[in-house]
Amino acid sequence: MRLRTTLAAILLTLPATAVILAATKEVRHPRQKQAAVQSIDRHRDELIDLSDRIWKYAELALHEDRSAAALADYAGAQGFTVQRGLSGMPTAFVASYGEGRPIIGILGEYDALPGLSQKASPVKEPLEAGAAGHGCGHNMFAPASLGAALAIKEMMARGELRGTIRFYGTPAEESIGGKTYMARDGVFDDLDVALAWHPDSETRADTESSQAMVDLTVEFRGKAAHAAYDPWNGRSALDGAELFTHGLNMLREHVHPSVRIHYAITDGGRVPNVIPEYARVWTWVRDSRRTGVEDVLARVRDIARGAAVMAGVESTVTVGGGSYEMLVNMAGARLLQDNLEWLGPIRYTDDEQEFARALQTATGVEPSGMDGSIQPFSEPPADPPGGSTDVADVSWVVPTLHLTVATAPKKTPWHAWPVVAAGGMSIGHKGMLHASKTLAATMVDLYSDKAARDAITSEFKEKTRGQTFKSYVPDGPPPMQAR
Repeated sequence: MRLRTTLAAILLTLPATAVILAATKEVRHPRQKQAAVQSIDRHRDELIDLSDRIWKYAELALHEDRSAAALADYAGAQGFTVQRGLSGMPTAFVASYGEGRPIIGILGEYDALPGLSQKASPVKEPLEAGAAGHGCGHNMFAPASLGAALAIKEMMARGELRGTIRFYGTPAEESIGGKTYMARDGVFDDLDVALAWHPDSETRADTESSQAMVDLTVEFRGKAAHAAYDPWNGRSALDGAELFTHGLNMLREHVHPSVRIHYAITDGGRVPNVIPEYARVWTWVRDSRRTGVEDVLARVRDIARGAAVMAGVESTVTVGGGSYEMLVNMAGARLLQDNLEWLGPIRYTDDEQEFARALQTATGVEPSGMDGSIQPFSEPPADPPGGSTDVADVSWVVPTLHLTVATAPKKTPWHAWPVVAAGGMSIGHKGMLHASKTLAATMVDLYSDKAARDAITSEFKEKTRGQTFKSYVPDGPPPMQAR
């Protein structure tokens, strides 16, 4: 027992590279992968600084000016060629290095969520009351991906790998879905493979899809009148909106269990003594497949028309965006799994486990602490869990490999203050660096092994046979005022 305890203590003090060198899992291209991991270790402090700066900036979708600048400036200083302002979004950019094929892209996000400001503390305590916070871990997402890209770039500069590496800075995932505009505009079309990751409470190669979704606005236009003196002369747009939402709620009984419908009445009049002549309902519809979303969308359009007829008003339905379901690439997922297992589990100090358990206790869940283990490889479920992502649009344009890495304790609520707290301290830093190393090691495989790329490409072509990607987002630039 003493020997086992002593060995564990020694491993906790070793640099990450030494732990990897001690790993026993057989792996392809070990020398190159160790070089990639060593690069990330060399840049460790810089990547943590980037993550912490973005965590403090906590900028909302389409307004990530300092966050995007920090990432793009760092990439430029490291020798990447940087192109800014993609797809009409000032905070979207691409950093490129190398020439020729294969061309591999890696994605990064950096937008925060409103109202989630939080200190790196295990008790709820905002940095700034009412301000934004990184409740989905996007402060770690982009630095990890950029760190992996940098490791590959350095190997290319030494002549150890050939091809082109691109890091894509993608804004507004939490709002309009910046990648949907970039995919619409062909930004990813010439890639051979794309990679991404996301903070989570578990570490795994992601074989789960996501929900397809459509974002629509339903507007009602009526006629204003005095609500007491002559209400018969008015036609209430709010009546139309309320009848519409009632219809949505009736629809819930008659859709598949995988369907999700959400809405908010964003305009329903200003004062009670004026019959509202305008009302607006912002609605999202989700399902496991895009075809299911389309079926429900057709019924939602009918409900909007019916509500307008009943209220004696006019209705307009405008699709403002949406995302496909994630197209899982199992050949790519197995490659990620091999590298996760080679790297081994994330190890935490006693202080980090105590911090995690305090977060769990504060949110009323079992105080089990952080789980740094590598989850077993699994087949895709019939229906994905709830949630949508604009990475899914990329996955229908180019084979996309995705993983999740633990950056917050299990069962604590996501899009909430505990994730902000863990993402601003060493628990988040460890997960971020682990993701970066896994992505870099996987890209070594992709650049070095044509057979691996061919298997990924073959699966992608088979799954997309007879289908053409068509973005949900309309023509023109995105709305710069994120909703």
